[in-house]
Amino acid sequence: MSIIIPVLKTFPSSLLMAPSHWQGNQTPAELKADTSTEIALNLVAAPNRNELTRGIELVTNNHFDTDGVLSVWTVLTGERALELRQQLIPAAEAGDFSEFRNEAAVRASIVIQGSDQPIPDTDSHSPLAFQLAGENVDDARAYELVLPEVEHLLTRTDEYEPLWRSAWDLIATAIESFERGASTVTEFGEAGVSLITLAPDVFSPSGFNPTRHAAPYTAISHYAQGRLFLITTPLKNGWSYRIDYPYYSWAETIVRPRIERRDFSPLLLRLNQLEGEKEGTWKADNSELASAFKFLSNDGTLAASTLAPDDVAKAIRAEMISAEASVAAG
Repeated sequence: MSIIIPVLKTFPSSLLMAPSHWQGNQTPAELKADTSTEIALNLVAAPNRNELTRGIELVTNNHFDTDGVLSVWTVLTGERALELRQQLIPAAEAGDFSEFRNEAAVRASIVIQGSDQPIPDTDSHSPLAFQLAGENVDDARAYELVLPEVEHLLTRTDEYEPLWRSAWDLIATAIESFERGASTVTEFGEAGVSLITLAPDVFSPSGFNPTRHAAPYTAISHYAQGRLFLITTPLKNGWSYRIDYPYYSWAETIVRPRIERRDFSPLLLRLNQLEGEKEGTWKADNSELASAFKFLSNDGTLAASTLAPDDVAKAIRAEMISAEASVAAG
């Protein structure tokens, strides 16, 4: 197959888009999977592949990230890509879902997309594309540069250490904090809520800053099991809070459970009533793929709440249990 690189807004009939797992996709049922890369692997392995592709010779994608790159590469490479299935799928899961299957997969994803979390609606921040071009490039150029490197990257990830080391060290710091018990997860199974308390040293000057950086999802998803994550860390004058869905929740998933996104307006009203002297406000937030609501200052950064984690968890648990009861009652 050949490839057309420019990111297109309209698609001629002779163009094959990378298989999609976004909500509302039209991927054939027999190919569906949780990541686009696994869908692509199902496509190239399908006995009726020619029927499914209908002679299409061009492949494209409308954004640049790890799962996008690997799915395009898989369709272009064809059956030979099946030999790398065990490397492709974990790397795609690391990129799109911030999941930790193994170190090499997370590191490979970092090399491609520059973070353990996808950043939609932005041009490429690919460390590999930048190294190869010697400058920042747009998504189209990033595909041209990165696609020829995919097999080598997946099979010899250690050779790319300068590109993944700094981002990986932040993830490793967070994982280590859970392993030694400094960061903890408390599961409230009946409500589907995970209370994640991150150690203050995870948010050190050399690590994540809770007021500026997203939470360390690769570490969190490795330990938390809930349908809603209550993520907190102690600050000087209280606690920071962000409440998120599992990172895969934005996708149409087959193996992973579907996550319902809820209207938390009554809960937010209750939490704001419980707050004492306010440095911020409990607000709905959809600025990130997984975000539900946060305690925010006026400038939109995480603020210090006066509420203790147990009190916030109690309020969220009550809301989730009530919502589940309403659904069960029809």
